[in-house]
Amino acid sequence: MSLPASPTAPPDSRPSVLQLPCGPWRTVLDCLCAHFATISRDEWIGRFERARVLDADRGPLDLQSRYRPGMTVLYYREVAGEMPIPGIERILHVDEHLVVVDKPHFLPVVPAGRFVRETLLHRLTQSLGRDDLVPLHRLDRGTAGLVMFSANRASRAAYHRLFSERRIAKRYEALAPALPEQAFPLTRRSRIGAGDPFFRMCELDGPANSETRIEVIECGNSFWRYGLDPTTGRKHQLRVHMAALGAAIVNDGFYPTLADRSDDDFSRPLKLLARSLRFVDPLSGCERHFESQRTL
Repeated sequence: MSLPASPTAPPDSRPSVLQLPCGPWRTVLDCLCAHFATISRDEWIGRFERARVLDADRGPLDLQSRYRPGMTVLYYREVAGEMPIPGIERILHVDEHLVVVDKPHFLPVVPAGRFVRETLLHRLTQSLGRDDLVPLHRLDRGTAGLVMFSANRASRAAYHRLFSERRIAKRYEALAPALPEQAFPLTRRSRIGAGDPFFRMCELDGPANSETRIEVIECGNSFWRYGLDPTTGRKHQLRVHMAALGAAIVNDGFYPTLADRSDDDFSRPLKLLARSLRFVDPLSGCERHFESQRTL
């Protein structure tokens, strides 16, 4: 859960919200140190001193602020030495209800882990001056292409239903090894669930919960360009399905095997692009179509 930035704190991100759990602590500082064990006490003290820990009314808390179970605390996440991510997002559409953006490779959509400022949401908040944006669907950090944001709380549910009710056509493109033995187009259906380690997915026995239609767009010398139309939206679905067919997407460090983890190699992006979105607008009834300007 996020809220707009407070005037008492730098507007470089939106605060996260925590309802303080029950416990034996004397101060809010003690509770936060126990709740977030990976963040040092000195780091929390620094945030308090810089007015980056607030109460529900966005007033700064101090080091002696008394702990109360269920109290609402707003806090700003910080990442030391956050690495700049190259690539420029392209804003394709802005209106009262929607913002559609063409995202570069490597850029996360929302803050997570080691990324706070280097995210698409933060960049849009800064460039558009709007703190009410919420992404309507997921897109992996490694995947480039279209991301659609809700810009209006009143209409947000209507646009969310486009995805939950599968009333939006999503087209992706990928570069991957040739599959001359396969007949295209084909539809891959399988059950996808958590693998090992937890952040990788895999195909499992059981009823299918994922479906992707795959066709060949272009046959190159080394790789083919595929069109991928997912009916469902499972985590890493397209990457898992292509790897299971024996054609892992170029530069995929997760599938079929997990590569050694290291810093991003910006010269080797995952060759996966969210190419287009097509849907009937739930408010106007008009058909809308957005197309990425990027290529693989």
